[in-house]
Amino acid sequence: MKYDLHIHSKYSVDGYCDPQVLVKTAIKKKLSGIAVTDHNTIMGGLKTIKYQNNDFQVIIGSEVITDRGEVIGLFLTEEIKSNIFTEVAEEIRDQDGLVIIPHPFDEIRGNGINLQKNDVKLVDFVEVFNSRCLLQKYNDKAHEFAKGNDLKCVAGSDAHFANEIGKAGIITSEEDVREAFSKGNMNIFGKKSNFIYLGLTKVLKTWRKASSG
Repeated sequence: MKYDLHIHSKYSVDGYCDPQVLVKTAIKKKLSGIAVTDHNTIMGGLKTIKYQNNDFQVIIGSEVITDRGEVIGLFLTEEIKSNIFTEVAEEIRDQDGLVIIPHPFDEIRGNGINLQKNDVKLVDFVEVFNSRCLLQKYNDKAHEFAKGNDLKCVAGSDAHFANEIGKAGIITSEEDVREAFSKGNMNIFGKKSNFIYLGLTKVLKTWRKASSG
């Protein structure tokens, strides 16, 4: 079973794809499921889960912008209201969700949390491979922190465009992905996205903000 755990739809201000396109692309790339993690909303996940079937699973999530950087919540049922890191983690767990820290230590994009020892109690998983990290050292540092603090590891493409879907994620023998998270029975895989997609994301975000204004 193969899952990409970090994907954005058009419901992110900087995402492009319709929910149906996400699923069709993921199936074409032989994924067993995806997590839709739009910025500050679960709307993309709610729309995408309609295309779920017996052979393909959609996990509803959100990548929340907090006072310290971005936090992903998976298996969400409600919108996260706070933007304070500690409160966001509590809200996620109150929904029986999982707290994942994406692309920590990423100094280039500047939206990763610089994790500290005191943060460990608030975190369930660390994203140790993100396809959009331009420098591998940021992924390596995330992996070192996770291992050094007995935190479980995940990975995701951070896809904002269809071509990026499936570039990173987890592989598990568990048929129930939630069971895979619980047992930690998973291996990560990943390769980098073309840096051009980061530029396209900035263009799309700027254009949408200008259009809405």
